Amino acid sequence: MTRPPVPALTFAFTIEAEIAKPQSAGSSPHGERLHIPINGGRVHGPRLTGTILPGGSDWPVIGPDGNSRIEAHYTIRADNGALIYVVNKGLRVSSTDTLRRLRAGEPVDASEVYMRAAPVFDAPDGVHAWLRDRIFVCSLAPSSGSVTIDVYSVD
Repeated sequence: MTRPPVPALTFAFTIEAEIAKPQSAGSSPHGERLHIPINGGRVHGPRLTGTILPGGSDWPVIGPDGNSRIEAHYTIRADNGALIYVVNKGLRVSSTDTLRRLRAGEPVDASEVYMRAAPVFDAPDGVHAWLRDRIFVCSLAPSSGSVTIDVYSVD
């Protein structure tokens, strides 16, 4: 029997997104829905450089257990002008105290938060088409007013 290849991770780029203060959309049966506007930012790394356009948003739901289901939608403008649409879905798990400090805009060490996601890229034909041809995972580190996202290709 032939075994499938063992996946490996290759660092592709870092996204540094500037975010506004979260706004609560209120409670629902699934938890509290937040709206977090994405105001801009930059992308840099060996495989992609560019900027984050303002106007995107993250719409996480904080469940009854305190964990968040992340769902962010935004656009990267690559340095060559190409527009790349991003949908990034993931999970944030932390203690109740860490969540309280995050929501208050207080500093939180990245080791206190498990934040992982799987971004999907809709890139045009050309030099960025490789983004459509791979699965990606990322690790996120929130801070006051921004989130740093290291993106890895699953090879």
